[in-house]
Amino acid sequence: MEITKDKTVADFVTENIKTAHIFKKHGIDFCCGGGISVEKACEKNKVDQVLLEKELMEVDNIVDRAHDYGKWDINFLVDHIINVHHTYVNESLPILSEYANKVAKVHGKHYPEVLEVNILFHNVANELLSHLQKEEQVLFPFIKQLVKAEKENTIGNIHPPFGSVNNPIQMMEHEHEDAGDIFKEIAKLTNNYTPPAEACNTFKALYAKLDEFEQDLHLHIHLENNILHPKAIALEKRLEVK
Repeated sequence: MEITKDKTVADFVTENIKTAHIFKKHGIDFCCGGGISVEKACEKNKVDQVLLEKELMEVDNIVDRAHDYGKWDINFLVDHIINVHHTYVNESLPILSEYANKVAKVHGKHYPEVLEVNILFHNVANELLSHLQKEEQVLFPFIKQLVKAEKENTIGNIHPPFGSVNNPIQMMEHEHEDAGDIFKEIAKLTNNYTPPAEACNTFKALYAKLDEFEQDLHLHIHLENNILHPKAIALEKRLEVK
């Protein structure tokens, strides 16, 4: 990503649609008002230009996620899920909400599918916010209690209101399936996140961000369904034997 004095905000977004999310985060209009330089955009919106340009330069940094998650300590895995994936969801939903509302309002007449996308997205967004809260307030603390009980041999001190850890896990996995089904429908409606050739930058940014969000959701769910949950169930069984 090359940064020059004459390069406009719109130029950045045209070159790499992912930069749209950076501008949006800082309150910079990259669509209708994108025909100004980054310097002027930063002055207008009181944004730290050095910080913004650093983020633009790093937009394509590849994060190696090919970790051997299965060997991670359970507590570390829980913290990773919260710090990486839950944080991503919480930061991305407001951006996506604004994109989806704007695209539906401006383009819904000619592209009726974006009206349905807007409804589906807001439905899944509300479900995910509730879902994350249940994980962070109920399931994850209990898993950490199990880890502590094994280390300290204090299983008798744990009396969860939901019985076995498998009960909240089953609920979480059912909600994972629901969220995944909604994104399958969104992907279908958007032709796998392919915007129309004449789409504006906000339209393109919506589809790109939805695609990115779904990919993160797949890894997020994989870490929970296939690694964390089996570890937690196995840990509880070990404690019952003791």
